[in-house]
This record gives sequence, C-alpha cells and structure tokens, in this order.
Amino acid sequence: MAEEAILEPDLPIIDPHHHLWDLRPLIASFPEPRHPFIETLTHSAYYTFDQLLADARGGHNVVATVYMECGAFYRAGAEAAMKPVGEVEFVNGVAAQGASGLYGDFRPCAAIIGHADLQLGDGARPVLEALSEVGNGRFRGIRHQGAWDANPDVLGPPFHAPPRLYLSDEFRKGFRHLGELGLTFDAWLLEPQLSDVLDLARAFPDQPICLDHCGTPLGTSSYHGKLHERFEGWRTSIRAIAQCPNVTVKLGGLAMAFCGLPEEGPMAGLSSETLAAMWRPYIETCIEAFGPERAMFESNYPVDKWGASYNVLWNAFKRLAHGASDAEKRALFAGTAARFYGLEDLLA
Repeated sequence: MAEEAILEPDLPIIDPHHHLWDLRPLIASFPEPRHPFIETLTHSAYYTFDQLLADARGGHNVVATVYMECGAFYRAGAEAAMKPVGEVEFVNGVAAQGASGLYGDFRPCAAIIGHADLQLGDGARPVLEALSEVGNGRFRGIRHQGAWDANPDVLGPPFHAPPRLYLSDEFRKGFRHLGELGLTFDAWLLEPQLSDVLDLARAFPDQPICLDHCGTPLGTSSYHGKLHERFEGWRTSIRAIAQCPNVTVKLGGLAMAFCGLPEEGPMAGLSSETLAAMWRPYIETCIEAFGPERAMFESNYPVDKWGASYNVLWNAFKRLAHGASDAEKRALFAGTAARFYGLEDLLA
C-alpha cells in the first residue's frame, strides 16, 4: 500500500502498547480454517526489535514505548506460576539495547508490563516480586486478560479466560498485591464485559487501572453487523467507567479483527482519513468521558497491523486529535502514558 506523508512529525509520542514475539510454532498448531484473529497473526507472526525499530522510527517522533505482555518467551522448565518471568527478562534485554543510545534517543520498552496469574491469590505475590527483580527498574505492572464470550467463535482458540474473571474472590485476593507493591494493572476484556472492570475499579479505588483498546467493541462472528446497534450500550459503559478516577483508557486496538474496523486486512490499504472517520465515534467518546489527562493513543502493534501500517495508524490518531490544544495533544500522545507508566523523565 502507498504510504502517506507524516502529519505533525515533531509531536513526541510514547507508544504505550506493543508486543514482541515469535508466534510461528503456535500458529502452525491451529487447524484450517483459521479464526480471523489467527489469520491476523499470520501476517505478524514474528515481530522483533528490528521490526519495532523500523516501524517506530519510520517517520513519527516516537521517543519511547511500553511493552505489553503477550505470553512470549516464557521460561522453559520453570513451574507454571513463574514461567511469565522469562518474558520480562527477555524484554529487559531489548530495553537495554535501546538504552545504549545506539539507536539515538529512542527508548524501546522503557516500561514493561508483564503477567502474573492473579488467580493464585496470595501466591501471586512471589511472582510479582520476581518480575520486579528481573525488570531492573523497568517493570511497572501486569496485565491479566479477562476477555471471554459465551460464543467461542468470537475470540477463537488462543484465549481461555474464565467468565467474570475480574469478579472472582481468588483473582481479587491476588489483585490487592498490586497496590501494595505500587504496580499498575492493564485490563483487557470485551464490550459486553465492561461492567466487570467497572466493578473492579470501584472495589479498588486506589489501584491504577488502564482499560485497553477502548473497551473492545465487537464486530465479528455473532456480533458481525451489530456495531451500530450496540454503540449506545458501549458508550454508556465507557461513561460509567470514566467516573472512576483510578481508570485510564487506551485509544486504539480498533484495527483488530475482533472489532471489524476495518473488516479487511492485512494492512487494509485504507487512508488515515478513512480510518479516522471509522474510529471517530469511539475515540471521541473516550476522550470526552476520560479527558486527555486519562487517555492515551496506542499502536497495539503488530496486532493492529491487520488494518493499518504504523505510519498510517498514527496519522489517523493525529487527524482525530486535530481540534485539540497543544497541551491536550501532549497528554494524548505522550504525557498520559508517561505519567501512568512512570516515564516522565523521558519528556523532561
């Protein structure tokens, strides 16, 4: 697809949500026909530091990134609870590469979000402490995915969260350790589940929570063609969650196959103008509800590669922020992420 000229190339960006992985063995294990999400991953099955570097330094002024857990590079041979420590260990090495200065002022994986199974209850604490140790000052918190739907075709085979995970007693017993250790929590679940994260935020009002991917509106499988009719329910939920001052929202993830925005892929070839028009109702609702100080644009790369190249994706976000003041743009593109993930020094 043809690339676009970079809009506002000097605007500093902290990309607060991306992955690094090698999913080729996993993808090969899934039979045909493959779920649309698996098809998405076949086009980004191997996403390395070099590929991140090429994307993030391809024209936009990305000064730093936040790594988001994705089950990559777990420790072989470790007990199940401690396997995720290997992911943070790996990513810290990538961050050290960037911190060397060899790649200019770009600081990849300057903050790291790992995973610990909070269903372990009090048993999650040793895992959190081990993640902090190997993170070498970069580990900021965890994500424990709660995405679930009664129809297994909505998410496909990679996802196995139990229903109403965020409401379970054992999960919450583990969750309380995040606050005690000064750690953040990233929540990923689907639009029909948004009441679960609302309940969690109200139960732990001092715990910083980031709602990923605009709450993931659904336009696939049994939800196909229903984005319009479900929009008002989604908007009502977003506005309710925004009343919790401990919750921040990530503006992105809409190019995932789950959302159907767009339905085509990979890198659908749509212009940033078209994508901005498609995403505007969701992005503007989130910004109006949370305000720029609690909202941050995200790439969700390479997953959102399904719908847009990295440069086109950020151009679309810049079009969506066109009417914002300079201070609001600074918050949406870097300041909110810096504050939430403890990276303020990178913007000094």
